[in-house]
Amino acid sequence: MIKTAGDLIAEAQTQINCLDVISAKKLYDCAENPLIIDVREAKNAEKSKLKDSINISRGLIEMKIAKHCPDSETLILTHCGGGGRASLAALTLQQMGYANVHAITATFDEIKDTFG
Repeated sequence: MIKTAGDLIAEAQTQINCLDVISAKKLYDCAENPLIIDVREAKNAEKSKLKDSINISRGLIEMKIAKHCPDSETLILTHCGGGGRASLAALTLQQMGYANVHAITATFDEIKDTFG
């Protein structure tokens, strides 16, 4: 049986920590040196991004994360346009050994309104 993107996202979300935008902001504000990673494609991030986010497209997360985050205990929040890619990226980071990863499962507009 072939799995759809929706199947993979739903499966990932059972294995990771998913947060609504309010919970994510509270966690982010209380953490020391947290990272918020925009996993959308670079062209989308160039149009509009959060003031403190780092853009690492989902397809490049494995290759680029160590440069930005050498500590496996650092709080990492992933976000995208609606939560799907953020969830898949969070699962990948978790599988790589990052222990404090959370996906924000909200729309980009909600995240932008909350995080700035």
